[in-house]
Amino acid sequence: MAKVTSLDVATLAGVSRSAVSRVFTPGASVSPATASKVRTAARALGYRPNVLARSLITGRSRIIGLVVAYLENQFYPEAIEKLSKSLQEQGYHVLVFMASNDSAATQTVIDELLDYQVDGIVIASVGVSSDLTRRCEDAGIPIVLFNRDQFDDRLSSVTSDNMAGGARLGRFLVAGGHSRFGHIAGWEGASTQIDREAGFKGALMEAGAKIVARTVGNFHFDSAKEAAREMFDRDDPPDAVFVANDHMAFAVMDVLRFELGIRIPDDVSVVGYDDVPLASWASYDLTTVRQRANIMVENAIDLLMTRIDDIDTPPRRICIDGPLIIRGSARLPEGQDHAGI
Repeated sequence: MAKVTSLDVATLAGVSRSAVSRVFTPGASVSPATASKVRTAARALGYRPNVLARSLITGRSRIIGLVVAYLENQFYPEAIEKLSKSLQEQGYHVLVFMASNDSAATQTVIDELLDYQVDGIVIASVGVSSDLTRRCEDAGIPIVLFNRDQFDDRLSSVTSDNMAGGARLGRFLVAGGHSRFGHIAGWEGASTQIDREAGFKGALMEAGAKIVARTVGNFHFDSAKEAAREMFDRDDPPDAVFVANDHMAFAVMDVLRFELGIRIPDDVSVVGYDDVPLASWASYDLTTVRQRANIMVENAIDLLMTRIDDIDTPPRRICIDGPLIIRGSARLPEGQDHAGI
Protein backbone atom coordinates (compact mmCIF):
# COMPACT_ATOMS: atom_id res chain seq x y z
CA MET A 1 0.00 0.00 0.00
CA ALA A 2 1.17 3.51 -0.76
CA LYS A 3 2.15 5.54 2.25
CA VAL A 4 -0.55 7.96 3.39
CA THR A 5 0.65 11.58 3.43
CA SER A 6 -0.55 14.74 5.09
CA LEU A 7 -1.75 15.89 1.66
CA ASP A 8 -4.09 12.87 1.52
CA VAL A 9 -5.49 13.80 4.92
CA ALA A 10 -5.90 17.44 3.91
CA THR A 11 -7.75 16.45 0.74
CA LEU A 12 -10.17 14.14 2.55
CA ALA A 13 -10.75 16.63 5.39
CA GLY A 14 -11.16 19.57 2.99
CA VAL A 15 -8.48 21.67 4.69
CA SER A 16 -5.02 22.93 3.85
CA ARG A 17 -1.88 20.86 4.37
CA SER A 18 -0.67 23.42 6.91
CA ALA A 19 -3.86 22.87 8.92
CA VAL A 20 -3.03 19.16 9.14
CA SER A 21 0.45 20.05 10.33
CA ARG A 22 -0.92 22.35 13.03
CA VAL A 23 -3.32 19.67 14.30
CA PHE A 24 -0.42 17.30 14.92
CA THR A 25 1.94 19.93 16.32
CA PRO A 26 1.67 20.21 20.13
CA GLY A 27 0.77 23.73 21.19
CA ALA A 28 -0.15 24.94 17.71
CA SER A 29 -3.29 27.04 17.26
CA VAL A 30 -6.16 25.28 15.49
CA SER A 31 -9.94 25.45 15.81
CA PRO A 32 -11.79 22.50 17.38
CA ALA A 33 -13.83 21.99 14.21
CA THR A 34 -10.73 21.79 12.01
CA ALA A 35 -8.99 19.49 14.48
CA SER A 36 -11.98 17.16 14.53
CA LYS A 37 -12.16 16.97 10.70
CA VAL A 38 -8.42 16.33 10.39
CA ARG A 39 -8.31 13.61 13.07
CA THR A 40 -11.37 11.89 11.58
CA ALA A 41 -9.74 11.86 8.15
CA ALA A 42 -6.42 10.68 9.62
CA ARG A 43 -8.11 7.74 11.37
CA ALA A 44 -10.00 6.80 8.21
CA LEU A 45 -6.77 6.76 6.18
CA GLY A 46 -4.56 5.27 8.90
CA TYR A 47 -2.31 8.32 8.86
CA ARG A 48 0.32 8.96 11.50
CA PRO A 49 2.58 12.05 11.45
CA ASN A 50 6.30 11.49 10.92
CA VAL A 51 7.77 12.80 14.16
CA LEU A 52 11.37 12.34 13.04
CA ALA A 53 10.79 14.29 9.82
CA ARG A 54 9.12 17.10 11.75
CA SER A 55 12.07 17.30 14.15
CA LEU A 56 14.43 17.78 11.21
CA ILE A 57 12.29 20.68 9.98
CA THR A 58 11.70 22.36 13.35
CA GLY A 59 15.05 21.57 14.95
CA ARG A 60 13.17 20.15 17.95
CA SER A 61 13.15 16.45 18.79
CA ARG A 62 10.33 16.82 21.36
CA ILE A 63 12.37 14.47 23.54
CA ILE A 64 13.37 15.15 27.14
CA GLY A 65 16.10 13.11 28.76
CA LEU A 66 15.46 12.06 32.36
CA VAL A 67 18.50 10.83 34.29
CA VAL A 68 18.04 8.96 37.57
CA ALA A 69 20.56 7.33 39.88
CA TYR A 70 18.29 4.76 41.52
CA LEU A 71 14.64 3.82 41.76
CA GLU A 72 14.60 1.80 44.99
CA ASN A 73 13.90 4.99 46.97
CA GLN A 74 10.10 5.18 46.80
CA PHE A 75 10.17 8.96 46.32
CA TYR A 76 11.60 8.71 42.80
CA PRO A 77 9.13 6.37 41.04
CA GLU A 78 6.29 8.67 42.14
CA ALA A 79 8.14 11.83 41.11
CA ILE A 80 9.26 10.36 37.79
CA GLU A 81 5.72 9.29 36.98
CA LYS A 82 4.50 12.83 37.61
CA LEU A 83 7.34 14.33 35.56
CA SER A 84 6.70 11.97 32.65
CA LYS A 85 2.95 12.62 32.59
CA SER A 86 3.43 16.38 32.74
CA LEU A 87 5.93 16.34 29.89
CA GLN A 88 3.71 14.09 27.78
CA GLU A 89 0.82 16.49 28.28
CA GLN A 90 3.00 19.17 26.72
CA GLY A 91 3.77 17.00 23.71
CA TYR A 92 7.17 15.67 24.75
CA HIS A 93 8.47 12.13 24.82
CA VAL A 94 10.61 11.03 27.77
CA LEU A 95 13.76 8.94 27.61
CA VAL A 96 14.76 7.58 31.02
CA PHE A 97 18.42 6.79 31.60
CA MET A 98 19.86 5.14 34.70
CA ALA A 99 23.11 6.60 35.96
CA SER A 100 25.10 6.62 39.17
CA ASN A 101 26.96 9.11 41.31
CA ASP A 102 30.12 8.14 39.45
CA SER A 103 31.12 11.02 37.16
CA ALA A 104 32.36 8.73 34.36
CA ALA A 105 29.04 6.86 34.24
CA THR A 106 27.12 10.14 34.20
CA GLN A 107 29.28 11.40 31.34
CA THR A 108 28.42 8.30 29.29
CA VAL A 109 24.71 8.90 29.86
CA ILE A 110 24.95 12.57 28.87
CA ASP A 111 26.85 11.59 25.72
CA GLU A 112 23.95 9.32 24.76
CA LEU A 113 21.42 12.07 25.47
CA LEU A 114 23.32 14.48 23.24
CA ASP A 115 23.30 11.84 20.48
CA TYR A 116 19.49 11.74 20.74
CA GLN A 117 19.34 15.51 20.19
CA VAL A 118 17.13 15.95 23.25
CA ASP A 119 15.48 19.32 23.81
CA GLY A 120 16.22 19.34 27.54
CA ILE A 121 17.49 17.23 30.42
CA VAL A 122 16.11 16.64 33.91
CA ILE A 123 18.64 15.13 36.29
CA ALA A 124 17.27 13.56 39.46
CA SER A 125 19.50 12.43 42.34
CA VAL A 126 22.67 12.72 40.25
CA GLY A 127 25.37 15.35 40.10
CA VAL A 128 26.72 16.73 36.82
CA SER A 129 30.27 17.87 36.21
CA SER A 130 31.23 21.36 35.12
CA ASP A 131 32.48 19.98 31.80
CA LEU A 132 29.18 18.24 31.05
CA THR A 133 27.28 21.39 31.98
CA ARG A 134 29.40 23.39 29.54
CA ARG A 135 28.85 20.86 26.74
CA CYS A 136 25.08 20.94 27.19
CA GLU A 137 25.14 24.72 27.36
CA ASP A 138 27.16 24.90 24.14
CA ALA A 139 24.60 22.62 22.47
CA GLY A 140 21.75 24.84 23.66
CA ILE A 141 20.28 22.08 25.84
CA PRO A 142 18.97 23.27 29.22
CA ILE A 143 19.44 21.17 32.35
CA VAL A 144 17.21 21.17 35.42
CA LEU A 145 18.36 19.40 38.58
CA PHE A 146 15.51 17.74 40.46
CA ASN A 147 15.85 17.06 44.20
CA ARG A 148 19.51 17.96 43.99
CA ASP A 149 21.43 21.20 43.82
CA GLN A 150 25.02 22.15 43.21
CA PHE A 151 27.02 25.32 43.07
CA ASP A 152 26.90 26.12 39.36
CA ASP A 153 25.19 29.29 38.18
CA ARG A 154 24.46 27.70 34.78
CA LEU A 155 22.09 25.12 36.27
CA SER A 156 18.46 25.46 37.31
CA SER A 157 17.31 23.32 40.22
CA VAL A 158 14.22 22.41 42.21
CA THR A 159 14.59 21.05 45.72
CA SER A 160 12.65 20.98 48.94
CA ASP A 161 13.96 23.30 51.65
CA ASN A 162 16.15 20.55 53.08
CA MET A 163 17.86 22.72 55.64
CA ALA A 164 14.55 23.99 57.04
CA GLY A 165 13.20 20.44 57.07
CA GLY A 166 16.19 19.10 58.96
CA ALA A 167 15.88 21.94 61.47
CA ARG A 168 12.17 21.22 61.92
CA LEU A 169 12.96 17.60 62.79
CA GLY A 170 15.67 18.68 65.22
CA ARG A 171 13.35 21.05 67.06
CA PHE A 172 10.64 18.39 67.20
CA LEU A 173 12.96 15.80 68.77
CA VAL A 174 14.33 18.32 71.25
CA ALA A 175 10.78 19.26 72.23
CA GLY A 176 10.08 15.56 72.77
CA GLY A 177 12.53 15.53 75.67
CA HIS A 178 15.31 13.52 74.01
CA SER A 179 18.91 13.95 75.10
CA ARG A 180 21.03 11.67 72.86
CA PHE A 181 20.64 12.33 69.16
CA GLY A 182 21.78 10.14 66.30
CA HIS A 183 21.93 10.74 62.56
CA ILE A 184 22.10 8.14 59.80
CA ALA A 185 23.32 10.01 56.76
CA GLY A 186 22.70 9.41 53.08
CA TRP A 187 25.32 9.76 50.35
CA GLU A 188 27.59 12.49 51.66
CA GLY A 189 28.16 14.07 48.26
CA ALA A 190 24.47 14.91 47.85
CA SER A 191 23.23 18.42 48.54
CA THR A 192 20.08 16.89 50.06
CA GLN A 193 22.16 15.07 52.66
CA ILE A 194 24.41 18.04 53.39
CA ASP A 195 21.53 20.47 53.87
CA ARG A 196 19.32 18.14 55.91
CA GLU A 197 22.12 17.37 58.33
CA ALA A 198 23.15 21.02 58.56
CA GLY A 199 19.61 22.04 59.47
CA PHE A 200 19.31 19.24 62.02
CA LYS A 201 22.64 20.08 63.67
CA GLY A 202 21.80 23.78 63.74
CA ALA A 203 18.52 23.15 65.58
CA LEU A 204 20.28 20.92 68.10
CA MET A 205 22.97 23.53 68.70
CA GLU A 206 20.34 26.18 69.40
CA ALA A 207 19.02 23.90 72.12
CA GLY A 208 22.47 23.20 73.55
CA ALA A 209 22.51 19.66 72.18
CA LYS A 210 24.52 17.79 69.54
CA ILE A 211 24.71 14.59 67.53
CA VAL A 212 26.30 11.88 69.69
CA ALA A 213 26.25 9.06 67.12
CA ARG A 214 26.56 9.25 63.34
CA THR A 215 26.72 6.54 60.68
CA VAL A 216 26.27 6.52 56.90
CA GLY A 217 23.62 4.59 54.95
CA ASN A 218 24.27 6.12 51.50
CA PHE A 219 20.51 6.23 50.76
CA HIS A 220 20.51 2.41 50.33
CA PHE A 221 18.32 -0.03 52.25
CA ASP A 222 20.95 -2.65 53.14
CA SER A 223 23.58 -0.04 53.95
CA ALA A 224 21.08 1.66 56.28
CA LYS A 225 20.58 -1.66 58.10
CA GLU A 226 24.32 -1.93 58.69
CA ALA A 227 24.44 1.70 59.79
CA ALA A 228 21.69 1.01 62.36
CA ARG A 229 23.50 -2.05 63.73
CA GLU A 230 26.69 -0.03 64.07
CA MET A 231 24.94 2.89 65.75
CA PHE A 232 23.21 0.79 68.39
CA ASP A 233 26.15 -1.50 69.15
CA ARG A 234 27.28 0.73 72.02
CA ASP A 235 26.65 1.21 75.72
CA ASP A 236 24.90 4.59 75.31
CA PRO A 237 22.90 4.46 72.07
CA PRO A 238 20.85 7.46 71.00
CA ASP A 239 17.26 7.86 72.16
CA ALA A 240 16.30 9.73 68.95
CA VAL A 241 17.51 9.15 65.39
CA PHE A 242 17.07 11.28 62.29
CA VAL A 243 17.46 9.07 59.20
CA ALA A 244 18.19 11.11 56.07
CA ASN A 245 15.29 9.68 54.05
CA ASP A 246 12.26 7.44 54.54
CA HIS A 247 13.67 4.60 52.45
CA MET A 248 16.55 4.18 54.91
CA ALA A 249 14.31 4.85 57.91
CA PHE A 250 12.23 1.76 57.08
CA ALA A 251 15.41 -0.36 57.10
CA VAL A 252 16.50 1.17 60.41
CA MET A 253 13.11 0.52 62.01
CA ASP A 254 13.17 -3.11 60.86
CA VAL A 255 16.59 -3.66 62.45
CA LEU A 256 15.67 -1.95 65.72
CA ARG A 257 12.41 -3.82 66.19
CA PHE A 258 13.07 -7.27 64.75
CA GLU A 259 16.81 -7.77 65.30
CA LEU A 260 17.63 -5.73 68.39
CA GLY A 261 14.29 -5.78 70.23
CA ILE A 262 14.26 -1.99 70.60
CA ARG A 263 10.82 -0.44 70.97
CA ILE A 264 9.77 2.51 68.80
CA PRO A 265 9.10 5.15 70.11
CA ASP A 266 9.31 3.91 73.73
CA ASP A 267 13.08 3.29 73.64
CA VAL A 268 14.04 5.40 70.64
CA SER A 269 12.26 7.85 68.34
CA VAL A 270 12.89 7.50 64.60
CA VAL A 271 12.17 10.23 62.03
CA GLY A 272 12.77 10.34 58.29
CA TYR A 273 12.42 12.63 55.28
CA ASP A 274 10.25 12.49 52.09
CA ASP A 275 6.86 11.22 53.30
CA VAL A 276 6.57 8.46 50.70
CA PRO A 277 3.25 6.53 50.76
CA LEU A 278 4.77 3.66 52.77
CA ALA A 279 5.48 6.07 55.64
CA SER A 280 1.77 6.25 56.44
CA TRP A 281 1.35 2.47 56.62
CA ALA A 282 0.53 1.21 60.10
CA SER A 283 3.62 -1.03 60.08
CA TYR A 284 5.89 2.05 60.01
CA ASP A 285 3.71 5.07 60.94
CA LEU A 286 6.78 7.24 60.34
CA THR A 287 7.16 10.84 61.46
CA THR A 288 8.82 12.63 58.57
CA VAL A 289 9.10 15.81 56.50
CA ARG A 290 7.04 15.83 53.31
CA GLN A 291 8.63 16.60 49.98
CA ARG A 292 5.80 18.11 47.95
CA ALA A 293 6.41 16.19 44.73
CA ASN A 294 3.53 17.79 42.81
CA ILE A 295 4.81 21.31 43.38
CA MET A 296 8.42 20.26 42.74
CA VAL A 297 7.41 18.71 39.41
CA GLU A 298 5.36 21.75 38.36
CA ASN A 299 8.30 24.05 39.01
CA ALA A 300 10.80 21.77 37.28
CA ILE A 301 8.65 21.58 34.14
CA ASP A 302 8.15 25.36 34.16
CA LEU A 303 11.90 25.97 34.45
CA LEU A 304 12.65 23.52 31.67
CA MET A 305 10.01 24.81 29.24
CA THR A 306 11.05 28.41 29.84
CA ARG A 307 14.65 27.67 28.97
CA ILE A 308 13.73 25.49 25.99
CA ASP A 309 11.79 28.46 24.59
CA ASP A 310 14.65 30.84 25.36
CA ILE A 311 18.01 29.35 26.32
CA ASP A 312 19.22 32.82 27.35
CA THR A 313 16.71 32.91 30.21
CA PRO A 314 18.79 32.98 33.42
CA PRO A 315 18.75 29.69 35.36
CA ARG A 316 16.90 29.72 38.70
CA ARG A 317 17.06 27.78 41.93
CA ILE A 318 13.69 27.01 43.52
CA CYS A 319 13.42 25.79 47.11
CA ILE A 320 10.06 24.49 48.34
CA ASP A 321 9.18 24.23 52.01
CA GLY A 322 7.74 20.97 53.29
CA PRO A 323 5.61 20.33 56.39
CA LEU A 324 6.44 18.09 59.32
CA ILE A 325 4.13 15.04 59.24
CA ILE A 326 3.74 13.75 62.77
CA ARG A 327 2.91 10.08 63.24
CA GLY A 328 3.67 7.41 65.81
CA SER A 329 7.39 6.64 65.33
CA ALA A 330 8.56 9.50 67.56
CA ARG A 331 7.71 10.65 71.04
CA LEU A 332 5.44 13.70 71.10
CA PRO A 333 6.31 16.86 73.04
CA GLU A 334 4.39 16.88 76.32
CA GLY A 335 1.98 19.75 76.93
CA GLN A 336 3.24 21.72 73.93
CA ASP A 337 1.72 22.89 70.69
CA HIS A 338 4.03 21.21 68.19
CA ALA A 339 2.12 22.31 65.09
CA GLY A 340 4.42 25.27 64.52
CA ILE A 341 7.73 23.41 64.88
